[in-house]
Amino acid sequence: MFHMKQILVQLHEPLAKLLDQVAPGRGRKRSQFIRQAIVRALMEVAEVQTRRAYEREPDRDDDDWWFDAEGWAPESEAIHPPQPLRRTKRKVRKR
Repeated sequence: MFHMKQILVQLHEPLAKLLDQVAPGRGRKRSQFIRQAIVRALMEVAEVQTRRAYEREPDRDDDDWWFDAEGWAPESEAIHPPQPLRRTKRKVRKR
């Protein structure tokens, strides 16, 4: 399991009400929703950056060109979708 860093985010009341409608604060539904929204936004930013890079330097069509993977970012910088939370079974106490 990954260490989760806590981040405080302040929302205006209308936005908070909309969030309550979509992802109530009970359980972990809201946290999972916010994590997924952040990952989606970061992937969109990465997509825009990739698109701009291709516009500056498009792929070549000639056969002499080869792809050099040394320019790739390290795996540690990759954006990954959040893993689904695993529910643990609680032991029921007998009275």
